[in-house]
Amino acid sequence: MSRLPETERPAGQAAGDGFNEVIHAPVRLRICATLDPVREVEFGTLLTVLGVSKSALSKHISVLADAGYVAQRRAVRDTRQRVWLSLTKSGRSAYRSHVAALHRILGEA
Repeated sequence: MSRLPETERPAGQAAGDGFNEVIHAPVRLRICATLDPVREVEFGTLLTVLGVSKSALSKHISVLADAGYVAQRRAVRDTRQRVWLSLTKSGRSAYRSHVAALHRILGEA
């Protein structure tokens, strides 16, 4: 099966084998892995879990959101605005397809 180079595929679209360059970046993969088993996670909690800076996390979340993989919900809690993050249906599907592709790659190694 031929794979189109990432530049020839629409942004966020995975290769036919499920491998997804948008999700594959280490921090984005960890974001998806954290969000997959839960309904949503607060931005500050994700900062703590991943141990990255606010700006780095924001940039990675923007990439995932632009691809349609992550949704953001803003809410006031304890008089402060909070951002809650969740995987969209397509994000969850793309993440799971990517993980399956990684398992296939490792199985072939």
